[in-house]
Amino acid sequence: MANTLDAFFESIAWPMEPFPSYGAFHILYTLIGFAVCAFAAWKLRRVSDRAARWILFSIGLVLILSEVFKQLFYYFVMMDNRYSWGDFPFQLCSVPMYLCLIAPWLKPGKLQRGMYSFMVLYNLLGGAISFTEPSGLLLDHWFLTIHACIWHMLLVFIGLFICFSKRGGNQQADYVGATYSFIVMCVIAFGLNCFVQFVLGQSMNMFFVGPGNSPLIVFNQFSRWFGWYINTPIYIFAVCLGAWMLFVLIYWAQNKALPFRKKQKIS
Repeated sequence: MANTLDAFFESIAWPMEPFPSYGAFHILYTLIGFAVCAFAAWKLRRVSDRAARWILFSIGLVLILSEVFKQLFYYFVMMDNRYSWGDFPFQLCSVPMYLCLIAPWLKPGKLQRGMYSFMVLYNLLGGAISFTEPSGLLLDHWFLTIHACIWHMLLVFIGLFICFSKRGGNQQADYVGATYSFIVMCVIAFGLNCFVQFVLGQSMNMFFVGPGNSPLIVFNQFSRWFGWYINTPIYIFAVCLGAWMLFVLIYWAQNKALPFRKKQKIS
């Protein structure tokens, strides 16, 4: 069985010269993809709760099946029949794979709305930013490039769909709920990182919160200068600030007012 899988994945391991950042493919895919996601999310904004559940759940199934396929590809092709803990699927942009399978079936309330808001304010932000610095998308194998580009574009659609349908990310309490979700996941990620590094003796840096140095631009330099323990709170604050700025933009677009503006008393 293992030999069959090995042969199969080797047969589809088509290498490629990575597309250049801000080349024709990158720019066209980003512009057309964002436009299609926005159009589809807007057209679907008034679907019933039942339909919305199945839309998100179906996307979750697509994500998790494609992730299993990617993990096998890494195991057999990229890592020569060894598992790479550094590619374990619990990064910020991996979380919707789980939330889309869980959140639609929760009872409407703070927990569900917090998860939905997280996918708007944090995953939409992460998915969109990945297209501004596409080194993690434009890779050296066709399968990995296609997978990464489609994956992150789906994050954009999920966030826009939830946002346009007002299921999360547009009320004043939504930022708090989404940020609680983010902090909880950072704690889980840090625990996983410590277990893999100190117990299994392998390298792992989920959410880039340590105890290894962050590979992200700017934050990598902070890690080298001051240590991961100084960089981590700076990084978490920066992500939360980015999510706050996105929330303010969404709130203003839907209410034509800032979320922190006090209402004037009527005399």
